Amino acid sequence: MIERFLEKTEFTSQEDFEQNYKLKVPANFNFAYDVVDAWAAEQPDKLALLWTNDKNECRRFTFAEMKEETDKTASYFLSLDIKKDDKVMVILKRRYEFWLTIIALHKIGAVIIPATHLLTKKDIIYRNNAADIMTIVADGDELIIGHINDAMAESPSMKHRVSIGPVIPEGWEDFHKGIENAAPFVRPAHVNDNEDIMLISFTSGTTGNPKMVAHNFVYPLGHIITAKYWHNLHEGSLHLTIADTGWLKALWGKLYGQWIAGAAVFVYDHEKFTPSAILEKIHDYHITSLCAPPTIFRFLIREDLTKYDLSSLEYCTIAGEALNPAVYEQFHQLTGIKLREGYGQSETTLVIFTSPWMEPKPGSMGVPSPNYKVDLLTPDGRSAEEGEQGQIVIRLDNGLPVGLSERYYRNEELTNEAYHDNMYFTGDLAWRDEDGYFWFVGRADDVIKSSGYRIGPFEVESALMTHPAVVECAITGVPDEIRGQVVKATIILSKEYKAKAGEELAKELQDHVKKVTAPYKYPRVIEFVDELPKTISGKIRRVEIRDKDSKK
Repeated sequence: MIERFLEKTEFTSQEDFEQNYKLKVPANFNFAYDVVDAWAAEQPDKLALLWTNDKNECRRFTFAEMKEETDKTASYFLSLDIKKDDKVMVILKRRYEFWLTIIALHKIGAVIIPATHLLTKKDIIYRNNAADIMTIVADGDELIIGHINDAMAESPSMKHRVSIGPVIPEGWEDFHKGIENAAPFVRPAHVNDNEDIMLISFTSGTTGNPKMVAHNFVYPLGHIITAKYWHNLHEGSLHLTIADTGWLKALWGKLYGQWIAGAAVFVYDHEKFTPSAILEKIHDYHITSLCAPPTIFRFLIREDLTKYDLSSLEYCTIAGEALNPAVYEQFHQLTGIKLREGYGQSETTLVIFTSPWMEPKPGSMGVPSPNYKVDLLTPDGRSAEEGEQGQIVIRLDNGLPVGLSERYYRNEELTNEAYHDNMYFTGDLAWRDEDGYFWFVGRADDVIKSSGYRIGPFEVESALMTHPAVVECAITGVPDEIRGQVVKATIILSKEYKAKAGEELAKELQDHVKKVTAPYKYPRVIEFVDELPKTISGKIRRVEIRDKDSKK
């Protein structure tokens, strides 16, 4: 399968990979037909999806079954008058119906908008009107149903509400009954062009309303690198990415690249995350590959790993936020597996990563993907030298790379801010070492300027995270008459240290940072809290901490 989309699929070194990785993009590419249905025709019994939940239910879908079920789903959606370019928001947690829905929408050329179940009435109204959403397919949870119903009066574009159950309220369509009664599916005459919008993601920005990131129909091909050369998957792999389907990370790790590479996707549908349950699934189902954010690995390394047989694990990757080296070292010590970091955004696919041919450097993102022409740009517009901070940019000299969003949907102002001078500006800062490895500093807006120094929050947070008292922390700058800004640490303590919160512990933590990193970076202000302000996707809202401090 994968050879249809690459000029060369196997590489002997990082140099070989960087020089010879080249995509072959078919005309009118459609993931549903060109990958899912193609697998169904060639290897109908090949496992596509292995789904389990916290109620001990299990469903297995071969590619033949996936084709059959998505054909029915597509036919049902057509009966609701969902057609090419129509916007459909999908709130399905980790239910297996998500895979049926997204593939079916691809088959009719409609636009899918994945959304988290944490949305409130206000969030749903904003999305419905910003994108002119006409249909919502949702988990039949009473809370979700209630928020959607409450939003209807202020959502004039909405025509259909579809529930997968268990609750099918009045005024809602029954997803499973609709599929059961669907007419035979007939593929539309012209489903899509490559440039058509396939997917819109509402980014969980740390400031302002979420932006609408639009991706076209070749976006899935950008994730070949994600699955084949970062997750290091093969046709015998069973891959688990821990992510809710409301976030694009699910599409990074639970669908596109994995199926192109011929791997099976494992899904654990749960209401409450427990580290032991994840370890049990790896043990019971012989999962070979795991991708999760650093927070998950922080929880896993606190468990007694000797209780589980993790020998099936071949490879582990990490993304979503920068990796603290202490987490890397402890996981490697416990499992023998070296975590391989990756970096990207909702606007991109995998931009920077640690490949199989590289030795990981704990805390480093790795090196740029050959799919992107990456540079670090200083504030005066030149390429940063080794060791010098710069903003991560993607140069567009050779046109728009596959996987990079072309624009923010319906927002010319934001588009012009991010795309100019033949570059895409990520808004993230990093520096590059003598070996070409990139090291994350933080969002450009989060960098602290103190006494002439530019201090990135991540390095200070990483230093604090090596102290056993610290469970989570956020580094921000607070105004200072002499220094301009000073470093502040807002810290959640572990339960063993909560009773010790006070000046003595604050001094201990300050001294600890001075030993771990450059002394001038230590937090002069420390506040102990029970929780940190976060976006709906779990990103720390440092802007909220700064705003609160500015009003004191």
